[in-house]
Amino acid sequence: MPRARLDKQPHEVATMFDEVAARYDRTNDVLSLGQDRRWRREVRRALDLHPGDRLLDLAAGTGTSSEPFADAGVETVACDFSLGMLRVGRDRRPDLGFVAGDATRLPFADGTFDAVTISFGLRNVVDVATALSEMRRVTRSGGQLLICEFSHPTWRPWRVLYSGYLMRLLPVVARRTSSSPDSYVYLAESIRDWPDQRELARRIVDAGWSKVAHCNLSGGIVALHRAIKP
Repeated sequence: MPRARLDKQPHEVATMFDEVAARYDRTNDVLSLGQDRRWRREVRRALDLHPGDRLLDLAAGTGTSSEPFADAGVETVACDFSLGMLRVGRDRRPDLGFVAGDATRLPFADGTFDAVTISFGLRNVVDVATALSEMRRVTRSGGQLLICEFSHPTWRPWRVLYSGYLMRLLPVVARRTSSSPDSYVYLAESIRDWPDQRELARRIVDAGWSKVAHCNLSGGIVALHRAIKP
């Protein structure tokens, strides 16, 4: 398999997601064997927001991750930098509040939200440190951060098996289900090269967040990182 470029510019990443938008949610269901739905339920449980709370859902894509919160009465802003994703989301859920925005330059005032979450999108941000700082800026004092992201399986045999699926089978499956299968070569390598749980926790602390903790899902394939703004 040819090695993907992991130094894509922001407009290149946005274009890539525009190309996969049409079948993005369906492809994710297939590639994760349906586990992505369980992971999103865990995000909902972990934040435990209530009607009237304000949530910023970054890298919201078509709004799949925003729906459970909005349906529960949480004032949810679904933010993404891919206009293609936002168009698909608005067609599917016109009642959701979709906003175009870059995670490194968020178009919101300081302390706007009670919580910020980003699911499977932080590794696609060009400047992770700046994005984490921006998330902190727009969160009120005492507010929550929740990151749901692919990570590193903790059990070595499981890690070897998962790596084989990721780099060999994922692009094959994507060719059958995605509207832009070549993009999944990049996505697979971005998952493989993403820092492990402890390293991401350190980066969150460095961005000024406190009480940083994480828990593993599916044996570490995915990790939830939680933090509080001091």
